[in-house]
Amino acid sequence: MTVMEKHVVEFIKEFGTKRDLFVRLQLPTDRSSYICTVCGKRFHIARCLRIHMNVHTDKYKCNECGKCCANNLQLTEHRRVHSGEKPFQCSVCGKRFAKAGNLRTHSRIHSGEKPYKCSLCQKAFRLSADVTNHMRVHTGDKPYKCSLCDKSFRQSGNLQSHKRQVHSDRKPYFCPFCGKLFKTAQKVKQHARVHSDAKPYSCRHCSESFRYQDTLKSHLLKSHNEGTWFTCHICEKKLIKKSILKDHIQRHEGVKPYVCDECSKCFCTAAELSSHQLVHSDFKGFCCGLCGKDFKRPAAVKRHFRWCSDGVDCDSIL
Repeated sequence: MTVMEKHVVEFIKEFGTKRDLFVRLQLPTDRSSYICTVCGKRFHIARCLRIHMNVHTDKYKCNECGKCCANNLQLTEHRRVHSGEKPFQCSVCGKRFAKAGNLRTHSRIHSGEKPYKCSLCQKAFRLSADVTNHMRVHTGDKPYKCSLCDKSFRQSGNLQSHKRQVHSDRKPYFCPFCGKLFKTAQKVKQHARVHSDAKPYSCRHCSESFRYQDTLKSHLLKSHNEGTWFTCHICEKKLIKKSILKDHIQRHEGVKPYVCDECSKCFCTAAELSSHQLVHSDFKGFCCGLCGKDFKRPAAVKRHFRWCSDGVDCDSIL
């Protein structure tokens, strides 16, 4: 079944028979002919615009939060946000979903189905949105621009991560074992493996296990010749990630795109900028788990921790 045929099936479920679908949906010659006069959203089909207009009325309004939906199906699905109901269950892993469409998408993880293909390189994807994002690899389009520096990104999520990790001092997530602060929940999860000694990434060729995926990738390349090295065309140094190669080449070229707002000093990488910005701040995001003493930099807390764990009076040597 083609992508278009799948869309037709979905429309039929919404509108009734196939004949009813094509009688009522008149495709315009001008793809932007149907525009919502309230919010400016554009539609290819008149019927879709008429359905959308319900969003601006109380016809399908949620009694819990007041949100207005386009049709009764959307309202029913929305109400599950409040009730917690998840009537659709995966027959393979048992995971439950509030929407049938989410279950269909999830099922592709088990089946391996990837119905959406790039028209240029034929790479396949589970989601149509993934194809849209992937196409920017070919076009070079980076529509999400940072308002604080000259960096641009292909995906909005990458822009938000950039703002948190580079331009923000906020570290709302903390390690429950040692109190160390982090900017993202994922960083806490990775850090916590230091305390639990968890090594979830196992090598398929030997008995080695690793805390981090990048460490496993490096092991596979070095020990089993699996994967692809990224080679610097200037010095021929081999690196495990394309992003690391990019930073490496910038050092050769003298490119320093990250600028400190306080002193205008420039840096090659976001990590270098973040480390430097501690000079201008009294913020101490690293904590000794034994005595509670705070530090600006990870190297300092590691050095202190060795002394503290040996029973040395740290205040007497600092």
